[in-house]
Amino acid sequence: MIPLPGRNAQGKSDLKIGISYDLRDDYLAEGYTKEETAEFDRADTIEAIEEALRISGYRTDRIGHIRALIGRLSSGDRWDMVFNIAEGLHGFGREAQIPALLDAYGVPYTFSDPLVLALALHKGMTKHVLRDAGIPTPDFQIVETEDDVANVGIPFPLFAKPVAEGTGKGISAASKITSLSELRQVCRNLLTIFRQPVLVETFLPGRELTVGIVGTGKEAVALGVIEIHLKDNAEENAYSFHNKENYAELVEYKLINDIMARNAEDAALAAWRVLGCRDAGRIDLRADASGRPNVMEINPLAGLHPVHSDLPIICNLKGISYHELISMIMRSARKRIAE
Repeated sequence: MIPLPGRNAQGKSDLKIGISYDLRDDYLAEGYTKEETAEFDRADTIEAIEEALRISGYRTDRIGHIRALIGRLSSGDRWDMVFNIAEGLHGFGREAQIPALLDAYGVPYTFSDPLVLALALHKGMTKHVLRDAGIPTPDFQIVETEDDVANVGIPFPLFAKPVAEGTGKGISAASKITSLSELRQVCRNLLTIFRQPVLVETFLPGRELTVGIVGTGKEAVALGVIEIHLKDNAEENAYSFHNKENYAELVEYKLINDIMARNAEDAALAAWRVLGCRDAGRIDLRADASGRPNVMEINPLAGLHPVHSDLPIICNLKGISYHELISMIMRSARKRIAE
């Protein structure tokens, strides 16, 4: 258990914080593609997190990916807490692997637990929970084989994407579907490329929003809401992998504070609490034809690049420094661990 306040006589934190992460360059060097490594972190993200932790007085120790963590734990290394942003590489439970390992060794960590991370990664399972809780989310079906396409009974237009990918992987202009032949072709391609089921859901025509959240349970609060505008030269129909990778030229982010933003915050916080997400993250929504924000995806392990990632973008637009964002995450984690 981490004590509060956890500071020495000089007012500095005595806590040793490990940092677990998947570095994109490491996997590119192993031969993985740009798209396969899209969710992994750049070196400057790790540097920014480490600097923010040190400014707050923490002692830091870079761990790296799960194989490095296994080696460190096996050799007897321990930390007061691990700041975990590792996305993992294989399987529906890949984001849950490091938290599960840390749980086994009794090492506290930031962000959500293995159950939440595995559930949230699988968009179909997440939507079952949201729907049962009465939280608005588009109607959907899961296509596990090409034969399942014939059983899709949702009216067109539809939207299709891999059931367990992030960063817009598998999403393109072709993801918006208006006919059975298009649906069959898109599902065939996604099943072949990503080797996982395809989520098919009602296409929502309204505004696309992202809500940043910090905190756990009843103490979770919305940091702000941004609307995502695709520029004229962007790939149409979706906040796709291509648009995200080239956001500076293709995407405009606008901080909003209207009635739709408030409705989005309410839906996002409800989803956050229903799933049991912790410390900080992001929830993506899109408005339906009546203007009601629907929860599309829950991101309990959101990107933390200080410039490029959506959660820090929200904070920047709200006047919240990157250092303060990391401090809020740490305060949330320390408080719940100490309780």
